Amino acid sequence: MTAPLPGADDLPVDDLIACAHAMADAARAAILPFFRSASLTADDKGVGRFDPVTAADRAAEAAMREVLARLRPEDAILGEEDVAKPGTTGLTWVIDPIDGTRAFISGTPTWGVLIALNDAGGPIYGLIDQPYIGERFEGGFGRARLVGPHGEAPLATRAIGDLSDATLFSTFPEVGSPAERAGFEAVRDRVKLTRYGMDCYAYALVALGQVDLVIEAGLASYDISAPIAVIEAAGGVVTDWRGGPVHEGGRALAAANPAIHAAALAILREAPDA
Repeated sequence: MTAPLPGADDLPVDDLIACAHAMADAARAAILPFFRSASLTADDKGVGRFDPVTAADRAAEAAMREVLARLRPEDAILGEEDVAKPGTTGLTWVIDPIDGTRAFISGTPTWGVLIALNDAGGPIYGLIDQPYIGERFEGGFGRARLVGPHGEAPLATRAIGDLSDATLFSTFPEVGSPAERAGFEAVRDRVKLTRYGMDCYAYALVALGQVDLVIEAGLASYDISAPIAVIEAAGGVVTDWRGGPVHEGGRALAAANPAIHAAALAILREAPDA
């Protein structure tokens, strides 16, 4: 007989949080020797546009999986660089060893390690970790905080409600179909400020109260699960472009609060599906 899935009150929260931080620590140690190294090379795993992977990506995922094998061997794992591992607990660790590998190989410190813990309904806890800067954004299980070189600070999104006052981040125009680009640009044309190419760090800035919107397309679960947990813990909203769940990937709209989310969503809903 299959054991019932644990409810939130049944989870070993302290152990899960400790495991997530141990994974992030292991990933930091694996990645940093490669960053801005003259000997670093990248393989292209994509078809069409450049989709790099490096030894640092592979080493970081292997290090995190080793932590899970030791601390949480019965949990499932979904990662970017290795095969999915089934589990028996109803919990899945969704990991991206380097979100923003293009930034990583370019030497910019806007990439990050993404770690999410998902149950059947989606993310319940997440970390966005920037090893070089030393910042770690945490959300879930009653936590919403940044720990970094300047100490600890709470995460709280902004209360802005008008698109004309909003700051928008995205990887567009590099990523997305022509229809998706048009949907993004319809929002872009309404906001005060648009910036590009920050990868997962843009989502962290939403949680920190610095940025109001992130709009993306073509995401995988490991790209968005941790940002969902962190932003929602800080008071924000993350959905797809139709207002539904996005933890399995696709088109994402991350917003600082329900009002600015509704304003952007009303525009994005007009974007074609194709």
